Amino acid sequence: MIDRRHGQGISMWRLGAGLALAVTGAAQGAYAQAPPTVAAPAATAPATAPPAAQAPAPVTVTRKAPPAAVTFYGSPTSPISGGVAIPPGAAWVWTSGTGPSVVNKEAPATDIARWGDTKTQARGILKSIETQLAAQGLTMADVVYLRCYLVADPAKGALDVDGWNAAYREFFGTAANPTKPARSTVGVAALVVPLWLVEIEAVAVYPTAKP
Repeated sequence: MIDRRHGQGISMWRLGAGLALAVTGAAQGAYAQAPPTVAAPAATAPATAPPAAQAPAPVTVTRKAPPAAVTFYGSPTSPISGGVAIPPGAAWVWTSGTGPSVVNKEAPATDIARWGDTKTQARGILKSIETQLAAQGLTMADVVYLRCYLVADPAKGALDVDGWNAAYREFFGTAANPTKPARSTVGVAALVVPLWLVEIEAVAVYPTAKP
């Protein structure tokens, strides 16, 4: 059974069994259009996690007994050793940081000539360390490590590493003293005394007593 009814702008058909269809329109005979279909937003693919970093390959270690005497290692062509192994029970001497001596007492404290350039200062410090070690019954051949602090030479505007190395080679890696200690060189802005360009610490080890 179809029951057609008209209202203002509405046409309704009763299709029976309680089911009705209503169509609206501005005028009779006009039918409502279906609402536009809205597309669902596209699914966003999840961000790909970065690959996990690989751990470095483990270093193979072969256990060794401690050396019976001071043992240096590193490149034979380098002026310094890569490191040094110390025997158990060894006795040490470790100097405080040693600064340069005055080389020109007539020069004012504000003049670099009072202390000298990097090479001059380093040479004087190493000579002072040699004297300190001699008082302890040691020589420069017993030095196992040096730490040198360098300040930029004002005349050069940079660290004078060449000057430091030149002074170093007068005492180490020579025919008289073939020892090449382990060494660090550290550039710093300033030292405790103005116009000091070099300060050096030394570590020496007493020779192992021979049976």
